[in-house]
Amino acid sequence: MKIILTHEVSGLGAAGDVVDVKDGYARNYLVPRGFAIRWTKGGEKDVAQIRRARKIHEIATIEQANEIKAQLEGTKVRLAVRSGDAGRLFGSVTPADIATAIKSAGGPEVDKRRVELGSPIKTLGSHQVSVRLHPEVAAKLGVEVVAA
Repeated sequence: MKIILTHEVSGLGAAGDVVDVKDGYARNYLVPRGFAIRWTKGGEKDVAQIRRARKIHEIATIEQANEIKAQLEGTKVRLAVRSGDAGRLFGSVTPADIATAIKSAGGPEVDKRRVELGSPIKTLGSHQVSVRLHPEVAAKLGVEVVAA
């Protein structure tokens, strides 16, 4: 099935790309979550608009991405969250929480969709998070989750 991506999907493409995927993947995952729309001839007009919006938000060059990577890796991110006695959190830490914590720690502004969690953060302690700045550049960031 041919679809138009509306958001960046890791391993598939960036917003505005027209890609072919399996029917079930598109119907059951990408379209319901808003990551893609079905391709139509009228949808081709949407591609130009999506690409213009992407250019505003994307990091233009690898050099710029490397500068932001250096800033991120030098930033100490600390999140204070509510937790139980055993160190388990009430809920989990989301990419939006991490993006906000980076900004409040004095780091660069990062889009929450660029923060990639290997698995949900549900315990106190130190965790590694990846921030995909450019298709070729990803920053590894240490996040310390502490009790509030």
